[in-house]
Amino acid sequence: MERYNIITEKFPREIVLLKSRPCAYGKCTFCDYIGDNSTNIAEMNQLNKEVLSNVKGLYDTFEVINSGNIFDLPKETLEMIKLKLSEHEFKKLFAEAHWIFRDHLDKMRQRLDIDIMFKTGVESFDYDFREKVLKKGAPFQSVEELKKYFDSPCIMVGIKGQTKDMIRRDIDIVLNQFNHATVNVYCENTTIIKPDAQLKEWFYDEYKWLDDVKHLEVLWNKTDFGVGD
Repeated sequence: MERYNIITEKFPREIVLLKSRPCAYGKCTFCDYIGDNSTNIAEMNQLNKEVLSNVKGLYDTFEVINSGNIFDLPKETLEMIKLKLSEHEFKKLFAEAHWIFRDHLDKMRQRLDIDIMFKTGVESFDYDFREKVLKKGAPFQSVEELKKYFDSPCIMVGIKGQTKDMIRRDIDIVLNQFNHATVNVYCENTTIIKPDAQLKEWFYDEYKWLDDVKHLEVLWNKTDFGVGD
């Protein structure tokens, strides 16, 4: 599994995929990333130390992802991250957190002593689809409520049960109401939530031009950031 990469196009940065404890929320019906979680703290820290040793400080921005939230990383790994941020004089960190951590984001900014752009998995701005089908556990009622806490939504497209109108609305929101967003094209996995091949094909034909939008990062495949498998 690839755990380090350099992103050179939109928002140039180094990115690492670290190993963490199981996701603190862990109820999303579409997620099967638990295979990369662990409860062996020493093992996690050793692997994460090796991964972080690749970081060179090539850009002002650095991204840390894991199969969960940055809050799921061991405290020793968080200290390693803080040292890397200081060593290479990074100005900004990209990290991800679930809605349940919305009141703790500034604590993490203070802990790591850096400006953090927090991503969060919204998946869909359609409340019923997000909460009743995907079981996301992010019951915000409006874009404005989400923006009180998070900087960058991650949405998914191409899921069975999703409609073109849902996707059009989601794309309109991330295009016009956020300075950064990630669009993930849903891939087959081991869960009961399945991709819709026709919807994915329609999305590609209709929205390939999003690749040219500077503030949107579109992942046509889940490994497009160069990490994972």
